[in-house]
Formats: sequence, structure tokens, C-alpha cells
Amino acid sequence: MPHPVRDAPQDAPAPVPFAQFIVKTHGRCNLACRYCYLYEGPDRTWRSRPAAAAPEVLDRAASRIAEHAAAHSLRELSLVLHGGEPLLAGAGRLAAFAGLVRDRTGPDRTVHATVQTNATLLTESRIATLARHSIRVGVSLDGGLPAHNTLRTDHAGRPSWPAAARGARLLATHHPEAYAGILTVVDPRTDPVEMYESLLTLRPPAVDLLLPHGNWTSPPPGLPAANSGEPGRPTPYGDWLSTVFDRWWRAGHRETRIRLFEECLALLLGLPAATESLGLDPVNAIVVETDGAIEQVDSLKSAYDTAAATGLDIFHHTFDDALRHPGVAARQAGAGALAAGCRACPLLTVCGGGHYAHRYRAGHGFTNASVYCADLDRLIRHVAARLGEAATAAAPARELP
Repeated sequence: MPHPVRDAPQDAPAPVPFAQFIVKTHGRCNLACRYCYLYEGPDRTWRSRPAAAAPEVLDRAASRIAEHAAAHSLRELSLVLHGGEPLLAGAGRLAAFAGLVRDRTGPDRTVHATVQTNATLLTESRIATLARHSIRVGVSLDGGLPAHNTLRTDHAGRPSWPAAARGARLLATHHPEAYAGILTVVDPRTDPVEMYESLLTLRPPAVDLLLPHGNWTSPPPGLPAANSGEPGRPTPYGDWLSTVFDRWWRAGHRETRIRLFEECLALLLGLPAATESLGLDPVNAIVVETDGAIEQVDSLKSAYDTAAATGLDIFHHTFDDALRHPGVAARQAGAGALAAGCRACPLLTVCGGGHYAHRYRAGHGFTNASVYCADLDRLIRHVAARLGEAATAAAPARELP
């Protein structure tokens, strides 16, 4: 019987070239967040990999990225320097690798480089190095107050908040042009408005609100596995997000960008949008691990051990080989990879079935509704209602007959 993550639709569309390359420059983290799906979840592949990517791995990764960009005439691509905590590799090494990718891809291609960090290792000097080499910095936090970050501790159990807050403020103050934004995982136990407004004090140009990685076998907090999206089930995540949306919407969404909300609005208006959480656009991201292994995105590791594995590596395979992998094809199949109920849903083009990793059920693979089905329904209909109200208010008054 085929492994569930590798069950690609028989009529899968032509593959979409990768345009986002996530390179693990360091595979360990200086924090020990108690909820981390990567180090505390079911996947154990990180244990056998080197802590840091060796120079030969980074050299071959740069060549493979350039090869793929040339083969598919990519004009722009995204390079995400990731971990673990990528700054454990050193800001200078990150800058050198980004420069190598730019040199190999050539002057006619734009490489948008970003590092995703917990901010505890950010200093004025490191931020200046990254900014000088046009590497933007994304910060991962649970919120903008110490109380929001109690689960983000180092390996000795000490709180990470003082160092993380200091790093985020240094970034906002000294190099705002390099500030990509803040990534926060939704916690419905927190006050949504307090959480949002606390993040604003760190002056992020953008905020990513992510649903915690869970699935039908290992449901996220507050969602029992027995629920299957039927009417009347609780929607704590949809309620939380809807409250934040209203606060953001009332401010004229001038305070910061919130990608989830912007993408939802765009999809409701019939515009193209790209996010793993919404819509039917094919996923075009691929990961290079510290040992050179080519893998699918880390979120799959929340499902089961080796879920992201492809069996490929950059020394023996190209990224085109990865495009032909059944697991990648399934991620790019759009509605063809969805459960029948999802394909018949009126919210299909907006919801897109939700995040792929959130559809998993042991023994049934990923051809299921998202474990967040009801929450996504709640949020999308709420945003649509606000959009409808705005359109009605903006319409010219008509004379009654």
C-alpha cells in the first residue's frame, strides 16, 4: 500500500517550478520551546543530521538553485535562511551564502533573501551585516508581552523574552528596511486584541498569524479529534482570528499588514493569492537540509516521522527531480488532491482545503478536510460579511421608485 504522503493524483497538472528555496543553515536551536513540532513532534530525522550545513552543502545548494532558476527562466526567487536557529551559523556565513546564490543565479535574476529567527541572537552588528547584504529578518514570537512567551525558553529553562524583545526593537530602530515582520502562532487562550496590540508595539511592517500545526490524529489544543467539521462544532481559532480581523479592519489596516487577512480578502475578490493556508495555488517551496537532503516543507513533519522526506539530495539529484516526486505533485495538485466534500464546498476557491499538513489522519493520508475546517469557514464568512458591508456603504445611494 503506498505511503499516504506520496499518493499523488493520477491526473496531476504539470509541475510548477520551485521559486522558494528554504535552506537549513543550522539544524539546531538555542531555544527549547515546549510546543515545537520540529523538535518535540513525531519526526526524528533531525537527530541524525549535522548541526550546521557544511561549506560543500551550501556550495552545491547555490549551484542547484541557479540551475533550477536558469532551466525555468525564473526572474525572481525567494531564499529563506532557516533552521533551527539560523543565526547559530553566524550572520557573516548567512551573508556569504546569500551572496553566493546571487552570484550563481546572475545579475538578471532577483534573489529575495530572508532569515527567520527567534531574535534572541540579534545584535546591532549582526543586524547591520544582514541589512548590508540585503537579507531581511523575520522574527518568530508568541506575542509582544513576556506573558505570551512563557513556553519559549532556552535549554536551561530560562525565559527567552528579554533577549527576543531586545532583538526585535534593535531591528525596528536601527534597520527598519530589513524588518520583514513577525510570525506568531495563534493561541486561542490569549486575548486576541491584547495579543495583536502587543505585537504592534514592536513595530512590525507585517504580521503572519499561523494556525498551530495539528491534524485529525494529533489535534491542536481545543479541537477534539472526533469533530469532523459538522455544524455546531466549536471554532475557537476562527473566533480568535475574526476578533483580530475586526480590530485590524477598523484601523483601516494601516497599522501593519496581516498576510492571512490580505490573502483572504484577495481570494474573496477573485484575485490571485499565495499562501499555504488558503487558496488553491500550487505550493512552490522546497527545503535543503543541513546534510544536503531535499525535503518537502517542515510543516509535514508534524504529521509523522519522515513525512517530509523525498529520498533525494542535492549531490545526486536536481530540483527538477524533486518536482517529479509524488509528494510534491500532491502539494501542487490543487482541488485534485482534496476530499470530495472540499471539492463540493462553496468556499473551495478561498479555503483551498486549508493547510496540507492539517488534513492528515493516520491510515487515511492527507485526502481529508482540514482539522480547522469549521474555523476556516467561520473566518472566511466573517471576512466576506465585512467586505460586503464595506461594499454596500461605498455604493452610491439609489432613488427608490
